[in-house]
Amino acid sequence: MSIKQISVFLENKPGTLLAMTNVLAQNNIDMRALNVAETKDFGIARLIVDDVYEATTVLKDAGYIHSLTPVLGVSIPDEPGGLNRVLGILEEAQINVEYLYAFLGGKDASKAYMIFRVQDHKAAASALAAKGIQVVDQDEMAQL
Repeated sequence: MSIKQISVFLENKPGTLLAMTNVLAQNNIDMRALNVAETKDFGIARLIVDDVYEATTVLKDAGYIHSLTPVLGVSIPDEPGGLNRVLGILEEAQINVEYLYAFLGGKDASKAYMIFRVQDHKAAASALAAKGIQVVDQDEMAQL
């Protein structure tokens, strides 16, 4: 069970992130989560969106270089120690977290959502579900 993350490569200069988000906004693509990592010359915008197919199509048509990466989404209580519990479960299962980012929102204001890049999504999802952590799939993410 995974979510498709879109990674968009951007020049690290004023206006490039705005130009990309303009493309998405003009095509009614709703971003659920956004993470931007940068170096001196370029950046990578990691996006979770409501409509992956449409987003990748309009980005390609606009000339953006991008890729799809499977990531794991989980819903946790928005309270102190929520992330710590998830990380403890993953460590116990010997699952390395390559990177993660979080966002709030959706229909349940008491929840936080975490996006994890891990090597083995099935093992991570299984370990988390066994301990009562809700794993979120692509369709659920689109409905937030």
